[in-house]
Amino acid sequence: MEKNSLIKIVGYVGMVCMVVAPPIIDTGVGKIIAIAGLSLLTIQTTNLKALNLTVLNIAGISGYLYAFFT
Repeated sequence: MEKNSLIKIVGYVGMVCMVVAPPIIDTGVGKIIAIAGLSLLTIQTTNLKALNLTVLNIAGISGYLYAFFT
């Protein structure tokens, strides 16, 4: 499988996670899904060299991790 195809698939899986997470975000599972989705999207934004989106994703991951552990 080509690198670009794999990154595209990772991006789509991340997008699906971010679509599924909001209705259940108040649960631990919702937060984990959001963290997973943002992590997968960060792989895509890093490949695109979209620093602004990468920083936003890391900030989101940090926030969901804080909410999950507190």
